[in-house]
Amino acid sequence: MSTGKIIVAGIGPGSESDITPAVLSAIRQSDVIVGYKYYFRFIEKIIRPGAICIDSGMKREKARAEEAYNYAAEGKVVTVISSGDAGIYGMAPLIYEMKREKGSNISIEVLPGISAFQKAASLLGAPVGHDFCVISLSDLMTPWELIEKRIKAAASADFITAIYNPKSEGRYWQFYRLIEIFLQERDPQTPVGFVRQAGREEQEVTITTLADFDPEQVDMFTVILIGNSQTYQFENKMITPRGYYGEIKMVAKETGIGQDIMIRSFRTIEKELKNQDIPLDKKWALLHAIHTTADFDMENVLRIDDNAVSILYEKLSSGAVRTIITDVTMAASGIRKGALQRMGLEVKCYLQDEKTVALATEKGITRTQAGIRIAVSEHPDALFVFGNAPTALMELCDLIRKGKATPAGIIAAPVGFVHVQESKHMVKPFTSIPKLIVEGRKGGSNLAATLTNAILCYNDAINLKPGRDV
Repeated sequence: MSTGKIIVAGIGPGSESDITPAVLSAIRQSDVIVGYKYYFRFIEKIIRPGAICIDSGMKREKARAEEAYNYAAEGKVVTVISSGDAGIYGMAPLIYEMKREKGSNISIEVLPGISAFQKAASLLGAPVGHDFCVISLSDLMTPWELIEKRIKAAASADFITAIYNPKSEGRYWQFYRLIEIFLQERDPQTPVGFVRQAGREEQEVTITTLADFDPEQVDMFTVILIGNSQTYQFENKMITPRGYYGEIKMVAKETGIGQDIMIRSFRTIEKELKNQDIPLDKKWALLHAIHTTADFDMENVLRIDDNAVSILYEKLSSGAVRTIITDVTMAASGIRKGALQRMGLEVKCYLQDEKTVALATEKGITRTQAGIRIAVSEHPDALFVFGNAPTALMELCDLIRKGKATPAGIIAAPVGFVHVQESKHMVKPFTSIPKLIVEGRKGGSNLAATLTNAILCYNDAINLKPGRDV
């Protein structure tokens, strides 16, 4: 008697045109066809007359594998069919496991097929253009704890992610949880495509976003593809660029490379905040502070008056305030020139002014103090920004109490060990003036400048899109 053989074949997603020639040939020549009964309708025209068909329902995979070995032991050529690719959530692993368990000498051949996620991807455009993973939400043989761990890894690693078995009659909440996890890691506008009955007469193709996705639209016959951070929509298709060249091309078109890096950084910082439930304007300034310093202690030391950022943005953007005064030139140089030009603002620092030098000498005070006195005499209602000199901040406080200065707002971020903390305490009683204060000894010109920049681009906060003027 001739030796039997088992062929494990992927018949594709459901259309005869998507079955490979090798699989077509195997099915036509087989003595026995074994498979889930639902799949036989896709190959019934191919099966040769007289071939034995063993079809059974769901959850009968082991029984079908046993039948395959029984017929192969009789010397027959048996083809075990799986939808898609037989090695992806298909019968191939089980057939090999059973061979090992039985110690069988029956030969096995695996013929690849077009997987459902590949068919879905082709219908959606080109969403799988870079690193990707495939996750099944079926917890019949995999504990949910492990599935969720894999979902979190895929989401955080920026994989394009294909989802199989998103829902079933008794399994409804898992996909809601997946969306929740992805929204913690990805932009809400990340493109998402899903295809129901890919390659079959009932085929439906939909493209949406993570934010707008409705899990009630999917069922067990749906494959979902979630894009990565570079995926975009074009002519109602999903496209994921391949490689660095494609990334630069899209970034240059939409944001600019520097801004793209800043956007990614902000998203990372936001995810690591201990308290994310804070008002948008406070969060916006805090993200800028942490981005500049890489110091998450900013959550503890950055004190922002209620609505200070939004109020100051309105004053500056409306033209009510036209001037920003800094204590030192380094703070002035860090304020983005593009934002100043866009909003018609000027930044002035009087530290090197001749009048400042003369006043400091005459009065026996620091040049930063003298600079603030002169600045107040010319621009009493400016936004005052301090990133270095506590004496300058103390001078402003004194001038406010004397009624000589009426600042539109104050950014208090002097740094150091002498009078630094006292100067910040001195500014707090002025409750009618919007203030951003870096408590304690921390601060610096770079921090003062970045807090100013946060105010200047506050209208980008709602989309978490910093760095317009980078």
